[in-house]
Amino acid sequence: MELLQNEYVAFFAIVALGILLGKVKIKGISLDVSAIIFVALLFGHYGVKMPDIFQKIGLIFFIYSVGIQAGPGFFESFKKDGLRLVLIAALAVVTGAVVTTILAYFMEIDYKLAVGLFAGAMTSTPGLAAAIESTNSTLASIGYGIAYPFGVLAVIIFVKISPKIFGVSIKEEEIKYEKEVKADFPGLINKNFIVENKNIFGKTLGELKIRTMTSTNISRVLHGGEAFTPTSKTALNQGDIVKAVGTANDLKKVRILIGSETDVLIPLSKKYVVQRILVTNEKVVNKSLGEIGLFEQYNATATSIRRSGIDITPSAHSKLKFGDKVTVACGDQSVNNVKKLLGDNRKRLTDLDFLPVSIGIIIGVLIGKIQIPVFGFNFSLGLTGGVLMAAIILSRIGKTGNILWNVSGSSNQLLRKLGLIFFLVAVGTDAGGHLMDTLRNGGLTFFAAGAVITIVPMLVTMAIGHYFLKTNFLVLIGALTGSMTSTPALSAVEPMTDSNGPKIAYATVYPFALVIIIICSQIMGLF
Repeated sequence: MELLQNEYVAFFAIVALGILLGKVKIKGISLDVSAIIFVALLFGHYGVKMPDIFQKIGLIFFIYSVGIQAGPGFFESFKKDGLRLVLIAALAVVTGAVVTTILAYFMEIDYKLAVGLFAGAMTSTPGLAAAIESTNSTLASIGYGIAYPFGVLAVIIFVKISPKIFGVSIKEEEIKYEKEVKADFPGLINKNFIVENKNIFGKTLGELKIRTMTSTNISRVLHGGEAFTPTSKTALNQGDIVKAVGTANDLKKVRILIGSETDVLIPLSKKYVVQRILVTNEKVVNKSLGEIGLFEQYNATATSIRRSGIDITPSAHSKLKFGDKVTVACGDQSVNNVKKLLGDNRKRLTDLDFLPVSIGIIIGVLIGKIQIPVFGFNFSLGLTGGVLMAAIILSRIGKTGNILWNVSGSSNQLLRKLGLIFFLVAVGTDAGGHLMDTLRNGGLTFFAAGAVITIVPMLVTMAIGHYFLKTNFLVLIGALTGSMTSTPALSAVEPMTDSNGPKIAYATVYPFALVIIIICSQIMGLF
């Protein structure tokens, strides 16, 4: 035990034991990195302490990485159908905050501990970070430790049994969802057409402006028995066979412009390749596919963009972000040029540039110090809110001059995990000394309160989303897991359906939920 009094030895002992505990799975459920706080509470109970700077540095790195991840999706979530999902997320989080406040008042729970119960019940470590800063108390981390394990388990069980609770057929919801998606986003198909319209003989694709006029893309041309990938300078001649890609309605426009449909196949050239290329060249970041001239200059077509684990259907207006994976179809003679254009440097994805991170954090600290008059008193975002807001805005901007604010997924994960480890070890050991006294003075009461804070928002959200907002149940389940910031619950949904509806809803809601939980934690901390 004397060796553990050395704070550095104790730090790594807590980390090692916490990670080992986090790897333990019970029926597929694990605590992952969050298990560190439980080991830290135990060490803290036996007198182990960490330097205060550990908590501050960990908090800053952790919250900044959360903002960088949430930024782009946070603003996108307010568009079109995402607004309804955002309202669902807001309903879940605000209901949790209201229930917490009511329980704290009537059950006479210290508000500093109650805010921690709220963060744990919502399974939100960023919420804990905001709670600790706003309350300036170790009670918040104790509350988190009490409510978190049940919160993780309860959300998983709830999404599993929710179809039976609400009498919903998952298969029927899948059919409804597919119909809704096809109505909003008609599927892309390809057809071949014979060039018969004499008015277009000898004219180039650029002159005809087929993309603009028909919203389709000419991906292949067969001329004189030779198949090739066209460019904007490719001229169409009588009898040529062209392959067009678009929706069924858009392809009708191609038939009017070019000529009749044909079953004649266009053979694929051996020199035609499809590759996934990484965006690591800072010169193309924030530029659209149209601006970089991917089709016009390189005779290449982007068929998909993978960003933060989500596939995006690209258009000429799609802007590239650092770390995007772009699937490109082109002739083999153009592949190297396209790679040079986009970067495709995997090493850059693992390099974490601390210059923009440091500047961004300084900006966040300054934002957090701004005093905002609210109902007669001055309110500030504080360290947590300021750093979070700076990261969200900067990640949305993406690039300023030669500075890239975006951090690649792998580097951001490293920064986030490093910050989280420092933060959990520090707050856990600090709270451990008060753990037993707190539990003796109402452990079962606190646990019951945490359970209510988890269950009531889920029931309210699902009932209103299903009966009043008439949201597809698969989408609603995904939105709920995102609102509760529960990735394990989303994993539990996957075996229930082949539809990607829950994943899309989760990705839409999660960034907004992260932010609003932090805001609610800060507001409750003012009590």
